[in-house]
Amino acid sequence: MHLKQLKSKASEFINNRKSTNELLDIIEHFNECIVRKSSVTPCLLTLEQIFMEIISRRDMYIDIQPLKSAMDSNQDLQYKEWLQERYRDVMKSILQCFNSDKPSESSQALVTAMHLLSHEGKHPIEHTTDANFFPINRFRNILLRLLSSEKLNHQLIMRFKEYSAYADVLFYAWKLLPGLTPKGKPASDVYVQNYLDLLGSIPLAADVNEPPQYLCGTGDHPGYDYAVMRRNLNKVWNCAVLWDLTETTHKQLLIVLLEKILPHLDKPVLLTDFLMDSLDVGGPISLLALQGVFTLIQQHNLSYPNIYEKLYSMFEPEIFHTKFKARLFYLADIFLSSIALPENLVAAFIKRLARLALVAPPQDIVIILYFIGNLIIRHPGLKRLICHASGGEVSKDPYIMDERVPNKSFALESSLWEIATLQSHALPSIAQAAKFITNPLPSIEWDLSSVLEVNENDIFDQEIVKRSKACALNFERPQSMFQAKSDRFTQYWQLF
Repeated sequence: MHLKQLKSKASEFINNRKSTNELLDIIEHFNECIVRKSSVTPCLLTLEQIFMEIISRRDMYIDIQPLKSAMDSNQDLQYKEWLQERYRDVMKSILQCFNSDKPSESSQALVTAMHLLSHEGKHPIEHTTDANFFPINRFRNILLRLLSSEKLNHQLIMRFKEYSAYADVLFYAWKLLPGLTPKGKPASDVYVQNYLDLLGSIPLAADVNEPPQYLCGTGDHPGYDYAVMRRNLNKVWNCAVLWDLTETTHKQLLIVLLEKILPHLDKPVLLTDFLMDSLDVGGPISLLALQGVFTLIQQHNLSYPNIYEKLYSMFEPEIFHTKFKARLFYLADIFLSSIALPENLVAAFIKRLARLALVAPPQDIVIILYFIGNLIIRHPGLKRLICHASGGEVSKDPYIMDERVPNKSFALESSLWEIATLQSHALPSIAQAAKFITNPLPSIEWDLSSVLEVNENDIFDQEIVKRSKACALNFERPQSMFQAKSDRFTQYWQLF
């Protein structure tokens, strides 16, 4: 069927309740489209129009009358029961469309399901005394489909995030999430990713600056209760932290923890064992765990004496090829901000960074150079690394790069020959930045935030802008092979 045929059948059924075959034809065509994996959007829009109209007119509403005998049942009641059965079947089919390979169709299925949910909340199809009725069972089925164990639903969850702006959707989402959290081993790695994606997408608190909006109900809703949300969040996290995680899900779990959950936990110190185990994994996982440990040290008085050794061990060449390198420099800048730190400890970090600058990508070399300069400004005694007291040439650098303990690396006995080498770098921006060791140091530190997000494309564009000034550019738009319009050659010759 085409959209025009579907609309014609929908109009016939809405205007004539005896035309039940029209609705059955549309539902049958909808199910066939799902099986054949053809376009279901026209059917979704048509069925949404039909059932929104039926729900609004209360054509499916069944009032409970306990004193009414079974013999009094009439055709009207049977018709309403038949409509409710079709409505349940259609909702199941709509939820199946969440697994569509086409993002537009799965998104439309979610929108249709939420629209029908909204209408059912405002116009219940069964007797209820609740002025703020919310179809919680249908909403639970929607959440279960979002938490698929077979298909990643990142785009669909991002679309669902729009509905979390409604106070009632947010309230019932946090009410249902503890019951949807696997207590033991999760169904699959895909389910964990969808769950963490949903957990990181829905807000933890309603916006108090704007009046609340509700998807369902017409009366006054009980309101968003932060205490209830926090209690449910802690139930969710107590289960999630015990999951058997892969590298991908482990990283995703730490990101959700740091960016969203940690401030709302009742006892954040209980995360210590989890974060310590994560520190030993290595790579981005260790870096994210380090940020969690720093938060516990800063805000919850956690004592961890080997934190600088862990930070020191994270500066490896591999870190420059991850998207979390800016976070590492940010954390290192905070950890090394105290002027009371021992000079041999800071010197070890300076030497390790200088050695890494020889193999780092160009955009990261500039960050390293500015960071080293800031450390020397904070600790003026480390100027001895620029001009070592022994002077002259040495046959071997006493610094031990493979030493895991910073204080045993003999960094104070070395010099910054690596930065002197970078003064001959092919990129002028790097060569210029490396000259800070031969010029007087500034009185204030460099702003690292201005260079943390610079990438190789930015450096290339900057060099193009600089070098293009030395080249002759066209002042007339070329229309052919010959540039100047006044060229005498173009007056007598033409290219075909």
